[in-house]
Amino acid sequence: MKEKVLVTGISGYIGQHIAAELLKQGYSVVGTVRSLNKAMSTKASLASVVSIKKLDFAEADLLSDKGWDKAMQGCTYVLHVASPFVIAEPKNENDIIDPAVEGTKRVIAAALRAGVKRLVVTSSIFSIIGGKASGTSGPEDWSDTNKNIGAYAKSKTLAEQAAWEAIKNSSMEMVAILPGGVFGPPIGGKAEGQSAIMIQTMISGKMPMIPDVAMGMVDVRDVARIQVKALTAKNVAGRRFIVATSEPVTMTHLSEVLRHAGYSKVPSRKAPTLVMKFMGLFDRDARGLAPLLGQKVSLNNQATLDILEWKPTPIDTSIVEMAKAISN
Repeated sequence: MKEKVLVTGISGYIGQHIAAELLKQGYSVVGTVRSLNKAMSTKASLASVVSIKKLDFAEADLLSDKGWDKAMQGCTYVLHVASPFVIAEPKNENDIIDPAVEGTKRVIAAALRAGVKRLVVTSSIFSIIGGKASGTSGPEDWSDTNKNIGAYAKSKTLAEQAAWEAIKNSSMEMVAILPGGVFGPPIGGKAEGQSAIMIQTMISGKMPMIPDVAMGMVDVRDVARIQVKALTAKNVAGRRFIVATSEPVTMTHLSEVLRHAGYSKVPSRKAPTLVMKFMGLFDRDARGLAPLLGQKVSLNNQATLDILEWKPTPIDTSIVEMAKAISN
């Protein structure tokens, strides 16, 4: 019989795909949600793609100790996916940083008390590329949190560093998975999550110009498969794995792919970087993009290809399938 896995953030875009993959592979899944009201829509979405006989939910909030010990009972593995993600720069960066860092510490403390065998943490390429304009980043690199890298990149960097610190001198194994920009069809087809909202904005003609932003990208189904594989794979404990294209994919490329697929409202004009930076003085979305403008960082994903035997889904496929799912 397959083991029991706790998934934090199960109601999110990536969390739902991870839960579906676990259930397909025969694992028992306990998903944490801030409120059990949120469980109903997640249950319905997952039931449309997989049997949910082995699916349960537990109420637990990243900012509260309540519920975590109960949720962890009998779990062999933990997939910590939950973390706030918004493009818009918050008025106070701690609104994003505190849940990410304190939540990670809380999840790990409960996992240690429950005797969990292995923890897989969803980090991000933003924990390695923040503050760099170009060059190549690999699993040994870290973003410089003293630079203006944006609240999200800072939150992911500090949360992952806190995770490695928290498992030091313990018998629990940990693996960090660092996805790039995540695209691909959401389960249930709703435009939830920042990448889906961005594609929705592009195909509906509400994005006037394309910002000069480029990053390593990945299909959400690849992220789910890699995370599940990392639970039991050999030679992965204590390591970080980049799950993103080795070369940055530009927003201009995304717009070309979408226009070619028949989405005629997608803009083709590039937004001048100076204009974007100026807009950042008044607009929180533009301010959130500011640290990424002009950034072109390549990624060393070789370990993921070799050790986790990743066969990347073409990103053009992910983009078109995402647009199709959310426009239906």
